[in-house]
Amino acid sequence: MLANQLGQAQRAVDLISLALKIDPNNAAAHSNLGLALQALQHYDKALVSYDRALAIQPNNADTLASRGNVLLALNRYDEVIINYAQALAIKPDLEFIFGAWLQTKMIVCDWHDVNRQLTLLANGLERREKISVPFNVLTLSSSPTLQKKAAEIYTQTNYPSNFLLPLPIKPTHSKIKIGYFSSDFNHHPVAHLMAELFERHDRSRFEIIAFSFSSASQKDAMRLRLEAAFDQFIDVRQQSDEQVVRMARQLEIDIAIDLNGYTKHCRTGIFAMRAAPIQVSYLGYLGTMGADYMDYLLADLTLIPEEHQVYYNEKIAYLPDSFQVNDSTQRIADKTFTRAELGLPEQGFVFCCFNNNYKITPTVFDSWMRILHQVEDSVLWLLGGNVMAETNLRLAATAHGIAAERLVFAKRVSMPDYLAQHRVADLFLDTSPYNAGATASAALWAGLPLLTYLGDTFSGRMAASLLYAVGLPELVTKTPEDYEALAIQLASQPEQLAVIRKKLADNRLTYPLFDTNLFTQHIESAYQAMMERYQAGLLPDYIYVQTKDYTTKPVSAIESPPQHKLSPVLIDKFQQAFQLHQQGQLERADALYTELLKEQPQH
Repeated sequence: MLANQLGQAQRAVDLISLALKIDPNNAAAHSNLGLALQALQHYDKALVSYDRALAIQPNNADTLASRGNVLLALNRYDEVIINYAQALAIKPDLEFIFGAWLQTKMIVCDWHDVNRQLTLLANGLERREKISVPFNVLTLSSSPTLQKKAAEIYTQTNYPSNFLLPLPIKPTHSKIKIGYFSSDFNHHPVAHLMAELFERHDRSRFEIIAFSFSSASQKDAMRLRLEAAFDQFIDVRQQSDEQVVRMARQLEIDIAIDLNGYTKHCRTGIFAMRAAPIQVSYLGYLGTMGADYMDYLLADLTLIPEEHQVYYNEKIAYLPDSFQVNDSTQRIADKTFTRAELGLPEQGFVFCCFNNNYKITPTVFDSWMRILHQVEDSVLWLLGGNVMAETNLRLAATAHGIAAERLVFAKRVSMPDYLAQHRVADLFLDTSPYNAGATASAALWAGLPLLTYLGDTFSGRMAASLLYAVGLPELVTKTPEDYEALAIQLASQPEQLAVIRKKLADNRLTYPLFDTNLFTQHIESAYQAMMERYQAGLLPDYIYVQTKDYTTKPVSAIESPPQHKLSPVLIDKFQQAFQLHQQGQLERADALYTELLKEQPQH
């Protein structure tokens, strides 16, 4: 057990295997062996261990839940739901399993009794119960308050501050040393978004080091690209959290960037021990970590307006334009796909959504069905590959009076082909409360307009952030009703949609969203500001990175008036107003401009 708790999974496997030779009927040992094998991602072997434990103790709720976790990693969703339900029947307050069970139901679009179950989830979080891991709450709840509570509960339970090692003395380097920590340095959305950033970092000012805990046994093309992009690429899969922290300290990492947050294969324990003087959450997890050891969260004013800062434990480092980096070298296949090749009808409007199935809520699906009712002969093109989800969605469509064949499911293909296939669709319909992120970038990069509505959480405002940064604020609606109405209007008025498509084609290479060079300058400015505060002995505070000019300004760009007469405080306020103006948030921009003019009436 101790080796497991210390993150020494292979040692745990060796020790428990020896113990089982002495006592082969020890259910707890078989279960602990399963945990160690699971940590090593040897899922089939872990399943065997759990089965042996359950053969001895069939009603052990913890073992049933652990078996469910392994089945989830193996995508055996029907069995996962059964195992979690059995565990909860035996022990209803089993830590964090109710949320996992509900999330698995969402993965397969099983919405039976979901509203009552969501109410149970919300009530449990209000009582600060250990009812769900934080990521599942991002997808299941539109409440920023509940999302924060979920993160705080989980952090306090599993990853409290654990500064076993003394904090380092402030080093002085000629370059700022950035450590990027991730399990996703391979064919994964995070890597596809960030690859060009790693390549573009200014090596005269920054040294960048990768700490990889990827589970991939073979190196794919993306992994090889990333290994070449970093100054050092260190595989730390086999090392404990403490060993990784000691290594980061020895390398004198200045800023440690957590690209996982509370997502699959995260190593939050590394940050709980303080891997670097400055620790930052970015991109992988779209919310607060609820931890006192995460100093900053990279975001933008669309994602986290100032009045939403109370929902985040971190100080926000505000990037101009959008928080999301993109790879402007991403290749789109030259192939022109026909509708027939993709299983689509030759005629009729094609709505699409390639978000993961768990992001489709009953409320969103109801909206989509009302849209299909109003747009004759239209179809909805969704992500395929999940047989249970496809079956349940077709049944749900039929229950709404929509023929099952009007739902078409896309096959998984290579990234260049995937991007090229977007050209066959007419309009991407976003989900809520968890928006498209990398999926939205893919659609916009391929020239496909995307429609969203603005939510209340980071994950519910993400698509709006991207649309503002590519100059399409007209595709950001404020209510579900407006979202439906605009979808129907665009499908019914091809001239209006054509104007938007042309605007996107004109903007994608001239607006900030896909200007990776500009984004690199912005994020480096954020890192520089963090480091300057630290070196000055100042605590982390909110940072507002000022907009830099982009190489090619679009004709419709709002020109920024001279700022040399403004004080630094007013410059920050002006930059906020200017960014809001660009993003189409006119009322908030007007309020800030009005405040500025009261203090500088002649400016």
